[in-house]
Amino acid sequence: MNISIHFLGAAQSVTGSKHLLHFDDFQVLIDCGLFQGLKELRLRNWDPFPMDVSQVEALVLTHAHIDHIGYLPKFVKEGFDGPVYCTSATADLAKILLLDSAKLQEEEAEWAKKKGYSKHHPPKPLYTTEEAENTFRLFQPYEFDEDIYLRDDIRIKFHNAGHILGAGWVELTVQTERQQKTLVFSGDLGRYHQPILRDPVSMKQADVLVTESTYGDRDNLFEDPSEEFAQVVNEALERGGCLLIPAFALGRTQMVMYYLKTLMEAGTIPKVPVYLDSPMAISMTKLYKHHFSYHKLRDEDLSKESIFDYELFNYYRSAEASKGINEIRRNAIIVSSSGMCTGGRILHHLYHRLPREEDTILFVGFQAKGTRGRDILEQKETIRMFGQEVPLKMQVRKIDGLSAHADKNELLKWVSTLQEAPKRTFIVHGEIESAQALQQTLTQKLGWSNVHVPDYMEQHKLFDNI
Repeated sequence: MNISIHFLGAAQSVTGSKHLLHFDDFQVLIDCGLFQGLKELRLRNWDPFPMDVSQVEALVLTHAHIDHIGYLPKFVKEGFDGPVYCTSATADLAKILLLDSAKLQEEEAEWAKKKGYSKHHPPKPLYTTEEAENTFRLFQPYEFDEDIYLRDDIRIKFHNAGHILGAGWVELTVQTERQQKTLVFSGDLGRYHQPILRDPVSMKQADVLVTESTYGDRDNLFEDPSEEFAQVVNEALERGGCLLIPAFALGRTQMVMYYLKTLMEAGTIPKVPVYLDSPMAISMTKLYKHHFSYHKLRDEDLSKESIFDYELFNYYRSAEASKGINEIRRNAIIVSSSGMCTGGRILHHLYHRLPREEDTILFVGFQAKGTRGRDILEQKETIRMFGQEVPLKMQVRKIDGLSAHADKNELLKWVSTLQEAPKRTFIVHGEIESAQALQQTLTQKLGWSNVHVPDYMEQHKLFDNI
């Protein structure tokens, strides 16, 4: 058997994860993500898939973030009809996220048509809600540590990656008559010692390792964020305005809620209303109550009230209620998605609050190049929204302690559990500076050889005639 890998996304960038494996003529795609951020990346979403989609036998999803699953409806539309393997939590989350992704694209196309700022005539979404729903029949959910046979000689297992609810790193084992080979895909790796999710499970053996590098160039990012978080909240409320927190509906929002409740109960920050303005985040939060085995919030006392039922948390689903938040001028915290300000209800909050000096925006997650969030973080004078330039006058803050991604030391801790160095290591899902920094760390600190940062569309032979 000959084995090769083709990097079709998340190569020298942090979005669009797609890694195509060839086992002779049998093809398996690891992740099926949407490109986000820079326009040159987003345009790739509209290109035909670079391979014959109908020849892909199976799809494996590491977790439910859109940059790992968001291309799936288009992939199915182009001809894929095989099984989609993932954890049960990932399957439930993916259904919510894909419907939301389709809805946002339909709304964006309709808005572009109304305002006339699209170069396409007429503007169309990448895929529709109906096309997103058509993918659900393909999901085949499993739990961590279960053996899943793609065929008799190819087996995969999901192991807890600690990144978001249901996120798993993938152990793929190929067994031939002569030998066995193991390929490991990190997906996105989470942090250690988190208050909600469990630590990433250690590896033992990998002939080939494909690892993320989002924060591969940053050390010691993630000390306890409580003190810094409290300081930002207190400063924001003392200015006489509101605090706006763009947060990914999945993972980051629930972490923000955990810290807000904890700090309020401790008297470290004032008890003010918190508005969770994201129908998707509300649905995600309910899944935390359903998938208790994937987190540790009720490990000690099953009768304990969920943190998400806190009396100061207000859940807003309707658009009318969401718009009403714009009238609130002070002493409130607004949590809304999307986390990089690329879509969702956060946009109309930004539109109204960016010009307000007394309001504060707090970023609690990574902001990719080319996103609106990155532009705000870099404090550009104006932010383009709805075809207009909106002046940026609100206060801009950022804390790193809530990130769902491992930093360099934590990535190093995870890979150091291997009994011996992989024969081949590929560093993906990171901007070029981060990927190269991790490459240097693995080479110099661990003495690994054959560590490579692939570019988009690169293909590599992994094994010949095994």
